[in-house]
Amino acid sequence: MSHTDPTFKGWAKPGPIPPGALGAGQEPESGETLDAISGYFRIFQLKNGHRFSTDDVLTAWYGTMACPTARAVLDLGSGIGTVGMIAAWRLPGARFVTVEAQEESVRLARKSAAWNGLADRYEIRVGDFRDPGILGAAEKFDLVLGSPPYFPQGSGPEGDHPQKIACRFEMRGTVADYCETAARHLERGGFFACVFPIDPDQQHQRVREGAAAAGLRIVRWRPVVLREGAKPLLGLFGMMRLGDLPASVQPWAEPPLVIRTSTGEVHPEYVAVKLSFGFPP
Repeated sequence: MSHTDPTFKGWAKPGPIPPGALGAGQEPESGETLDAISGYFRIFQLKNGHRFSTDDVLTAWYGTMACPTARAVLDLGSGIGTVGMIAAWRLPGARFVTVEAQEESVRLARKSAAWNGLADRYEIRVGDFRDPGILGAAEKFDLVLGSPPYFPQGSGPEGDHPQKIACRFEMRGTVADYCETAARHLERGGFFACVFPIDPDQQHQRVREGAAAAGLRIVRWRPVVLREGAKPLLGLFGMMRLGDLPASVQPWAEPPLVIRTSTGEVHPEYVAVKLSFGFPP
């Protein structure tokens, strides 16, 4: 199927047609795939490495939904670029800075940024976001996004590929490090959105403690239920700096977002969510 086909299984693709879809982008090399993420936007991934997940797309959706006027966006631990590029599709006027330490992921992200026509507003930096100098002290952003690794090193089977390991296990920072970096680089009134497990409860507690230590307040959060009737395993969190908020603001727990119904179909709300970031239902 052509990259410029206007429909997919009866769904009309929204958004701009980027250079790659018009034939001006690279094609996948051996061991890579080129996959749809938002409208005509696509992303390069390794067949056997880390591949984008529901966690990534929900992070981009939640952050841009809560902060639709963002003009400057920071994506921490940006991996192959899924979160940042979906956000860039939803925020066509915004400037992006992304930070990623894995060279292989950066290589793929740069190919995707070029394919999607984002090079003039999408800066990809290589390094650990905790390192001095990777982000200037004066750099501030209206929206910060993050999909932190979930588990401490040694807490479970780590997998067979460096990309997968770093995306699941805390090789370069914890959720508290994400919160601390976000707090330092938020513009006044800015918003930080991340995804993190809420089960078992100590995982949820780690988010609360990380936010508090960084001087952030969770202003809204939403449990994610993977299948109707199951216990929520993930949470989407939105935070702002304490100094930017009145003392009366308390966390708002939103109703769960259900991904699939009890019969295995995509839940109607999640269909609407997917359509909002240009992904076929």
